Amino acid sequence: MFLLSMVRLSGLYSCIVMVGCGDGINVFTISDDIELGIQVRDEIAANPQDYPILDEALYPDAYLSLYDVRDAILGSGQVEYADRFDWETYIIDDDETLNAFCAPGGYIYVYSGLMRFLEYEDELAGVMGHEIAHAANRHSTQQLTKMYGIAVLIDLVLDDGTAASTIAEIAGALVNLSFSRSDETESDASSVRYLCETHYAADGAAGFFEKLENNGFPEFLSTHPSSDTRIHDIRSTAAAQGCSVEYGSKEGYQMFLDSLP
Repeated sequence: MFLLSMVRLSGLYSCIVMVGCGDGINVFTISDDIELGIQVRDEIAANPQDYPILDEALYPDAYLSLYDVRDAILGSGQVEYADRFDWETYIIDDDETLNAFCAPGGYIYVYSGLMRFLEYEDELAGVMGHEIAHAANRHSTQQLTKMYGIAVLIDLVLDDGTAASTIAEIAGALVNLSFSRSDETESDASSVRYLCETHYAADGAAGFFEKLENNGFPEFLSTHPSSDTRIHDIRSTAAAQGCSVEYGSKEGYQMFLDSLP
């Protein structure tokens, strides 16, 4: 189970009760992030009704294409824990859902509905960069610390019989986890930084937000800040860093989509 010690837990309790410790507190260690990610991955794998994972053996080309995007981002030299997290990547076969998320420890999930919604691989790279940033910047476990608090962490450490149900709940929470304004802003900026060192357009995430606005779809990423602000900030950051914003071809991305069921 988790490597949190009772000493650390006791110290955290004092911190919360006495001073609150602010929004950025994270009682999880890096090893805890990895262990939690493994448990969440296993919970998702055991729930095909809610998370119909596409079989890699049946659709190897789709996975190879997605791995290429992931590996380009991780190979940018900009991603924290690029060599420590596993960065396992899965496609959820659900064309009705515009979503992607990354569990602690670097377990990436991309819905087929999101892939089909996009028109360029650069946009997919922008979204994946954003989700990778949430894991690399450890935003998920910061939010889970705030959401579940000290009592739940003690349960996970001691494994008093409630751990399994708690992990299942956490897995569900991660799908629609609401990040703070600062977390979203940091992940947007990180996506630009990552992609700036790749062959993808560094402002790919902005293209995703534009499509959401133009099509009236709800955002799966936080609405704070607004899409307009995020589009502007992403593009301004790419320009300030002198990054390429040249997109690849729609035809190339369509080949990727054709490899999906």
